[in-house]
Amino acid sequence: MCLPHLYPFICQWTFRLLPYLGYYKQCYSEHWDYGIPFYLQYLAHWPEYFIVAEAPGGELMGYIMGKAEGSVAREEWHGHVTALSVAPEFRRLGLAAKLMELLEEISERKGGFFVDLFVRVSNQVAVNMYKQLGYSVYRTVIEYYSASNGEPDEDAYDMRKALSRDTEKKSIIPLPHPVRPEDIE
Repeated sequence: MCLPHLYPFICQWTFRLLPYLGYYKQCYSEHWDYGIPFYLQYLAHWPEYFIVAEAPGGELMGYIMGKAEGSVAREEWHGHVTALSVAPEFRRLGLAAKLMELLEEISERKGGFFVDLFVRVSNQVAVNMYKQLGYSVYRTVIEYYSASNGEPDEDAYDMRKALSRDTEKKSIIPLPHPVRPEDIE
């Protein structure tokens, strides 16, 4: 594998992402429809949580974007993975794992108790990858993903990985029952 350049997202990447996101529309990723304002909001509020991977020739290999959120008082301050995308030709090379590792390191530095993410229940490739990275299913969120073309909405797993601040691993104790999107804080 050629070693990627990994660095924080900068404004000019917003325009370079446009064709990339259009390509992902064809590859069934929902990240393409967030739109430029969404990306700019993340860039303005959580720039350290937006990292791109670029091949030595300048080709965009993938990116991760996230944020810090929650309550410190209730031990719910955490990093959240909003989107992780790797171009098909760069998959299965460890790039997604590296991007996740970088986001986890940022969350550690910010004093997070855990990192969480949502993934479609049907996306077993991603679910298995996250499990290999140390994530576990915390809860199932019923009809989290809106469907298109008359298909039913799809459930999500809320997956979590405890960070060093959560010494008792309380943040990853699974909930015994599913929740609905409106029940998520």
